[in-house]
Amino acid sequence: MDKFDVVVVGAGLAGLSCARWLGERGHRVLLVDRKPRVDQSVHTTGIFVRRTLEDFALPEHCLGPVVRDVRLYSPRRRMLALSSPHDEFRVGKMGALYQHLLRAALAAGVRSAPATCFRGLVPQTDGMLLDLETQGASRPVHARYLVGADGANSRVARALSLSQNREWIGGVEEVYDSRTIDSPACLHCFLDPRLAPGYIAWIAHDGDEMHIGVGGYGDRFDPNESLARFRDEVPRFIALHGLRMIERRGGRIPVGGLLPNIVNERGLLVGDAAGAVSPLTAGGLDPCLRQSALAVDVIAEFLRGRNPVALSRYESAPFRKRFRARALMRRGLAAIQHPWLAELGFAALSLPPFKSLARRVFFGQGSFPMSDQELQACPEFRAI
Repeated sequence: MDKFDVVVVGAGLAGLSCARWLGERGHRVLLVDRKPRVDQSVHTTGIFVRRTLEDFALPEHCLGPVVRDVRLYSPRRRMLALSSPHDEFRVGKMGALYQHLLRAALAAGVRSAPATCFRGLVPQTDGMLLDLETQGASRPVHARYLVGADGANSRVARALSLSQNREWIGGVEEVYDSRTIDSPACLHCFLDPRLAPGYIAWIAHDGDEMHIGVGGYGDRFDPNESLARFRDEVPRFIALHGLRMIERRGGRIPVGGLLPNIVNERGLLVGDAAGAVSPLTAGGLDPCLRQSALAVDVIAEFLRGRNPVALSRYESAPFRKRFRARALMRRGLAAIQHPWLAELGFAALSLPPFKSLARRVFFGQGSFPMSDQELQACPEFRAI
């Protein structure tokens, strides 16, 4: 039977980062993912914000051109333009990034188990026996520690008796090759509860790719029907005719905030599985990297001596307190169910105090609520 120090379930940004960094620290790591290839079935739009770009060394070939401008639209399509002097956003080429991270993980000694599902675990005195399944065949594996990086509906969370996400929005988007369009890079956001109840519809164009999508509470809309209506409207704002669609994406985004219980002596959760996503904007890439760096540091310390005190750094209560303002704003956004109310709220954004708030939402430096000292204490800081 194969034995590992750590088994990481899920090969998205969180899982790949954790596996690689643990491997670089000398741990014996197995990376498990249900997909046969890490670049298949990508769920996220992949917008990296300025704070991520400044703090983590992302490979240049995995990033699109810089985006500095945002345009907000009301249900009646009134527009508010916001512009930053900084390089605020870059859309990640997520398939290429996942492949890059997997190669780095393998180079660090991580073993990969693609097309493999996590089925459950049996606790043992020196760790746990994991039940994995590959092509219908059972594969028992022993692990000293388990990392759940398996998304919003985490099976690992259930197996470890940790908290599970209860609130999420559903999204669907289409990605087009937009290199033939002579149009400035811009992030267009539509605040319209008819298209995207509780969230936004978006056009993210950076000069290389165009992402067209909608997101919202699943019990209030049909994402596919809403995207079809939105797609018909897109040419009013940016050319779409003749563009080649590269892929279609969809998935769940947890917006309930960081979960109450995300760590114990058998394992921990990272990324979407832990609810490490902004409740307001649903941005999860920056929190994912910061939380993953902390997780690796905590796991390494815990495995050295099996001292539960090491895990206290990862307990969510102190971080949840810092998420409160965004959680309250999520409640407010979720409550806007009528176009006239959204229109009224949009009108307020033209007033200086609220326009400043809008700028802070889009161009602010908030993220997973770690201090700079906490993050920079992790050796993985900047290592991508």
